[in-house]
Amino acid sequence: MSDLTGKVALVTGGSRGIGAAIVRSLAAVGADVALTYQTAEAKAKSVVETVEALGRRAIAIQADSADADAVRAAVHRTASLLGGLDILVNNAGIFPAKPFEEFTVAEIDNALNVHARAAFVGAQAAVAHMSAGGRIISIGSNLSEHAPFGGLALYNLSKSALNGFTKALARELGPRAITVNLVQPGSTDTDMNPRDGDHALVQRDLTALGRFGAAADVAAAVAFLAGESGRSVTGAILTVDSGTNA
Repeated sequence: MSDLTGKVALVTGGSRGIGAAIVRSLAAVGADVALTYQTAEAKAKSVVETVEALGRRAIAIQADSADADAVRAAVHRTASLLGGLDILVNNAGIFPAKPFEEFTVAEIDNALNVHARAAFVGAQAAVAHMSAGGRIISIGSNLSEHAPFGGLALYNLSKSALNGFTKALARELGPRAITVNLVQPGSTDTDMNPRDGDHALVQRDLTALGRFGAAADVAAAVAFLAGESGRSVTGAILTVDSGTNA
């Protein structure tokens, strides 16, 4: 198990679902954690209280990941209030899904900003605070490599950008001993996509294991990459999707 005692992490979109599970997982192995949220203030405060109950420090920062300045400010505020930054998890995301002809330019820009630009500018801000051993981990999607049904063109476009970004940045930051990796969840049981929801059956049938994943499964992968055990893993794409892409 990773030991992150003394480390500081920032998880964007950490108030719910996979993001909240990542926050809890990192705190459980010793990290102090900041999280961003857009509108779910009550849920963000609840996650902070959970972290504090573990004996770790935690802060919640309101920030829209579509706003580059807000992303940068969240990084710098984390470092200022918690005394540094060792781990950045680019998790905040949206799920735009409809026929591609129906998307407006504003919707296209928003998806690209939330998924791709936020990861880029967040990493730019984060490395200013990171020393050797720093970690940048993005949360992508197994759908970036597999489109089992229609309506996914914009989502896949924006998430696929993280694949190339991860590999290129890993090469660039390798000489500084900062690792960069991508975790790609598949269908995961959250309030946004419950395992008993209206579209759950078709998703479950696509998996090799015949079940949804749990948010804790994704969080465990992130904790592994964030710790000393992940020191030699960089530029990697780790898919946690119950075998959907097998």
